[in-house]
Amino acid sequence: MAKVVTLGEIMLRLSTRAGTRLQRSESLFAHYGGGEANVAVSLANYGHEVYFASKIPDNSLGSGVVEHLRRSNVSTKFLLKGGERLGTYYVESGIGERSSKVLYDRAYSSFAQITENEWAGLDLFEGVDIFHVSGITPALSSSWRALTLELITTAKKAGCKISFDINFRSKLWTQKEAAETLQVILPKVDYCSAGKLDALYLMGIEEKEQADLTYYYEKIQALYPNLTAIYSTKRVVHSSDVNDLTGTLWLDKQYFESKMHELDFIIDRVGGGDAFAGGILHALLTMSNGQDMVDFATAAAALKHTVYGDNNQFSAIEVEEFMNSNSSKIIR
Repeated sequence: MAKVVTLGEIMLRLSTRAGTRLQRSESLFAHYGGGEANVAVSLANYGHEVYFASKIPDNSLGSGVVEHLRRSNVSTKFLLKGGERLGTYYVESGIGERSSKVLYDRAYSSFAQITENEWAGLDLFEGVDIFHVSGITPALSSSWRALTLELITTAKKAGCKISFDINFRSKLWTQKEAAETLQVILPKVDYCSAGKLDALYLMGIEEKEQADLTYYYEKIQALYPNLTAIYSTKRVVHSSDVNDLTGTLWLDKQYFESKMHELDFIIDRVGGGDAFAGGILHALLTMSNGQDMVDFATAAAALKHTVYGDNNQFSAIEVEEFMNSNSSKIIR
């Protein structure tokens, strides 16, 4: 199995019970999560040697992060301690036609306050196969925009493949800021999570009526020929708890698409995209057939929707069993 480092902010997530407004809640469900941490957990579930790099306060909430990661077999060797607070976000769980809503409380967090490479001298990328980061990290501050590029450049020089999930968050930065940052980061990336909306609004690719995703993947690769894999999901939302999910992958100038998964009665959608990304990275490391890769990743994402919390909780064997099953019968 491979050695992987993911880097980003991990936060405390507090969620309402479905059917309860945030302002009326008397209790909240607590989980730890964050895009890069979620990918780390998925890859550790699949048997890889995974390290999560971040910074947390030296208090009870920080200790909770450490326990969460270690319970998931993710190494905390590069998890720094310092600063005053752990970022928090609140999820008002949707139901039926009412969408879920997210409220961030992450300003001045230990991770966001980093202004220089605090991992210098720690051999962060020694023997590492993949370094994974997302667009959420450079969105946190101007310092993190420069530092994200510095870390990617260092990882590339160390021989790592670079995995980057664009993961645009309009509450963190503007489309213009994101587009300018992508122009300097994407030329160094090998594997990228990007879809049609990223192509249109962050890369300036012209929309073509009735064009399928192949058109946009071709245009993205024309802009960035260094990309060897581009992937994303297509989601049809019927209601908050009923979605159709399909995975897509552009690999070696070929387009692959999974079967559509009918997600009926979703338990928790948060982290579904991260589960897909983790599935793709695992597949790129262990499989040779593009169709098998996208099928595995989409199955992993579909399973994530069946459990509470941000993280995928399934092993590779369980994902494969789910892929090969035709019903929800009891497995005895």
